Amino acid sequence: MVDRRHLNTLYVTTDGAYVRKDGENAVVEVEGSEKARVPLHKLGSIVGMGRVVVSAPMMGHAVEAGIPIAYFSENGRFLARVEGPVSGNVLLRRDQFRRHESEEGSASLAAMIVVAKTSNQRAVLQRALRDHSANYNEAVRLQLTRTVQVLRDCARRSLRPTSLDQIRGVEGEAARAYFQVFDHLVHCSDERLRFRGRSRRPPLDPVNATLSFIYTLLVHDCRSALEGVGLDPAVGFLHRLRPGRPSLALDLMEELRPHMADRLALTLLSRGELTHGDFRFFENGAVFLTDTARKRVLIAYQERKRDELEHPFLKEKTSLGLVPHLQAALLAKAVRGDLDGYPAMIWR
Repeated sequence: MVDRRHLNTLYVTTDGAYVRKDGENAVVEVEGSEKARVPLHKLGSIVGMGRVVVSAPMMGHAVEAGIPIAYFSENGRFLARVEGPVSGNVLLRRDQFRRHESEEGSASLAAMIVVAKTSNQRAVLQRALRDHSANYNEAVRLQLTRTVQVLRDCARRSLRPTSLDQIRGVEGEAARAYFQVFDHLVHCSDERLRFRGRSRRPPLDPVNATLSFIYTLLVHDCRSALEGVGLDPAVGFLHRLRPGRPSLALDLMEELRPHMADRLALTLLSRGELTHGDFRFFENGAVFLTDTARKRVLIAYQERKRDELEHPFLKEKTSLGLVPHLQAALLAKAVRGDLDGYPAMIWR
């Protein structure tokens, strides 16, 4: 039996690329020239960014083999997803829908997600204080220290939820505090790469462009992980229902993105692996990664997923790339009632 958690995502980012099936391989061609060949049994999903064409035989095989194909714009905006019949556990989804409809049930799961997210945001700031304290003046050190205390308070308050609205309010408060000091974590001398505050659609500076692109990759992994255990990625607990939005995938991403996305973005920018020339600037203020920069970020993201750690709840060694799948499995157990609560991922 093949463990799908270990399978890879094929990212195709070149405009005009053509993905076809050749025997037991997926082949990527650009202008008739073969650029990549991947054994089909190693594929977990295919992601096309920009004008990417997938042949009918390749698409047919993917549907039958349970390999989802996701299409994004060149700037990382989700467009469409092609997949075969849903084979998730109908009883699990019934429990998920019931939990979603229950204010108390949703609040208990949402609370643990926010506890983990705020704790992991705090860990990112504490790491910066530990590793770069000498680079900060007293005012910045004090600001970062105070924000660490705010995030600690938000995590504690999330443990005693009274309603979903309260939990969402605490999550928003924590996010504002975290991103108010985020620019201090970008250690580069180029003032054009400063963080100007969180902006999404569109991102308005290079830091936001980098964050948004990595978030796109992470939410795709979270969605695949949830589908892999039989949960409906559209029915979340923290994020409200909205047509076309994978609310549960966004829920799962919240606890993971400080470590899996934010830290990666900071590393790429602070080490000079992304420079001003790696971004495109538009008249409306939008900022996006160039094609070559996106490929570089994709490689770094895939390499980061190979990092090993000990899962704090399972007490087992695993890779970072498997964490979304492990958390999806634990979430499914919590939804079924096999666990007393959801053990959200908190990095130590």
